[in-house]
Amino acid sequence: MITRREFLDTLAVSAAGAAVSSSAKSYAQIVGSNDRVNFAVIGLNSRAYAHLSSLKANEKTARITHVCDVDTPILDKFSAATEKKFGTKPLNEKDFRKVLASKDVDAITIATPDHWHAPMAIAGVEAGKHVYVEKPCSHNPAEGAMLVAARDKYKKLVQMGSQQRSSPHTQEVAQKVKEGAIGRPYYAKAWYSNTRKSIGTGKPAPVPATLDWDLWQGPAPRKAYMSNYHPYNWHWFKHWGTGETLNNGTHEIDVCRWILGVDFPKHVSASGGRYQFKDDWQFYDTLVTSFEYDDKIISWEGKCCQGMKFYDRDRGAAIMGTTGTIVVDREGYDVYDLKGTKLSSFRAKKESSASSADTVGADSMTDLHFANFIAGIQKGEKLNAPIEVGNVAVTMLQLSNVAWELNRGLSLDTTNGHVLNDPEAMKHWGREYEKGWAPKV
Repeated sequence: MITRREFLDTLAVSAAGAAVSSSAKSYAQIVGSNDRVNFAVIGLNSRAYAHLSSLKANEKTARITHVCDVDTPILDKFSAATEKKFGTKPLNEKDFRKVLASKDVDAITIATPDHWHAPMAIAGVEAGKHVYVEKPCSHNPAEGAMLVAARDKYKKLVQMGSQQRSSPHTQEVAQKVKEGAIGRPYYAKAWYSNTRKSIGTGKPAPVPATLDWDLWQGPAPRKAYMSNYHPYNWHWFKHWGTGETLNNGTHEIDVCRWILGVDFPKHVSASGGRYQFKDDWQFYDTLVTSFEYDDKIISWEGKCCQGMKFYDRDRGAAIMGTTGTIVVDREGYDVYDLKGTKLSSFRAKKESSASSADTVGADSMTDLHFANFIAGIQKGEKLNAPIEVGNVAVTMLQLSNVAWELNRGLSLDTTNGHVLNDPEAMKHWGREYEKGWAPKV
């Protein structure tokens, strides 16, 4: 296996061989088209099916030409679903580097495990591709900063999958608050409730013959395969995942800071633990965070194994001000007066299910988020969640993980999120990488 660096040195090599191996029908769809953006979808479990649905919804301006996953059954299943939706068979690849080498690919979407998000996105823009990357955009704050720098260096678009930024009713809420609908906003509470099950205790197991475990690990230092890692439970291991705050809290925290009009806080604190089960899960199942500003505050309460709802919602954000409150989620919003009396409600005709159990999340706001990304590529439309915007919420939540792990609050430089006067905390700013796989800009 060649390293990332060795591969990038050979990107000029033609990918014609891969194209020839495709069916004539597929090949005819790939070449010579200027009216649609050619997409490669990478990481094909779960959320990738929302990418498929949204690209189908935007088929007048987009098509899927390549699909890529390191696990053959997952790859084959998604490829078949793509062919069924679009009527043409995409090129199947197990190695994303072959996708990046293809001149037929204009843009990539990344729905891989978290530890791959930033390194793959950085390699993507370096290879001349536009990038749609799912949240969180990085595994650690250093990677997020590198991805922003890579976008600036290679002048390609990078949109983070904070699809609520493209939700018309959430945009309306942001405007209403800006215009004074709840007076001066100063407190935003976000939450997430689910009833996830135990992941048990893993045992050493043979790597499935269909899985390229080495490439799955990629930039992460090597670990032996265990029975409860793949394809989903990696989320709850620090080596690859980022916990529920980044897995789901990113969405609502991003909405909170957007509507409050704030960026990096001056102080972060977090408390919680793994209370529901005793198993291999390395993060908390219950976490309460606080992000403090000079005159505003954001909190996030994550309960991923205890399904008690707030405001009769599994997830959402309550924006509170001097004269009232607006509660917003993916399905709509409610407006309350200062005493909590509901004044009005709005429900979108077609949005996402607000159920926290939905791990795919195909919905109209994702359709619009992709439409915005495609319009950015084709027409120069301003992105709703460009990487420098999305990375702020991601970095905030990564630092809340650090505060939880160190069991103390962190004071931050509000210009870049760096932890002040705490060298131990700053050791968590980055990570160690497998030799030859460290991302670079």
